[in-house]
Amino acid sequence: MPSHITRRGFLGFLVPAAGVCLTTAGQAQRLEVRVAGERIRVAAPQLRFIAGKPLERLRNGAPVPFAFQLAVSADHWDSVLDRDIERFVLSYDLWEEKLAIAKLGSPRKSVSHLAASAAEAWCVGELSIARGRIGEEQPFWVRLEVRAENPAEEAELDRQESVSLTRLIEIFGRRGRGEQSRWMAEAGPVRLAELRKAATGVRP
Repeated sequence: MPSHITRRGFLGFLVPAAGVCLTTAGQAQRLEVRVAGERIRVAAPQLRFIAGKPLERLRNGAPVPFAFQLAVSADHWDSVLDRDIERFVLSYDLWEEKLAIAKLGSPRKSVSHLAASAAEAWCVGELSIARGRIGEEQPFWVRLEVRAENPAEEAELDRQESVSLTRLIEIFGRRGRGEQSRWMAEAGPVRLAELRKAATGVRP
């Protein structure tokens, strides 16, 4: 879901730039950026969002929607060059102690019988951004944000027949009710040329 938005509209989920990435819990996390064909994709092997209150809700038998945003910036977050926003609903099988995921939007996808780490990786792996607006030697920054929707947000979104990109951006612009409901990771500056060399094992 591409979009362009100024600094004013993006301040809702800015985090300070420090090292490779940050999360709201204050622990340094690694965000891995790669190029796959014409898409920019990421992996966040240390990111654990199936935890805290969302995990408690899952274990109590309630499905939990999560909203994900992957964004790129060419000017260190004065503006957003492009973004992909997706929503997933996670549910927990109490007997098998495994997770099922339904990806909303179009096309819809689903998967089941996943451990927590596999479920987290699957959701992140569904996000990507076209690299067409980024030059090979142009530095850019990448940010991944995950937010567990609270029951009020969930009910509001469920009443809508379709959820617009603007509406989802508003969700990310709101302050979370607690650290455990929101996670972030960031990487940059990176360059496509460097990512391609790293993928082939060639030193820059």
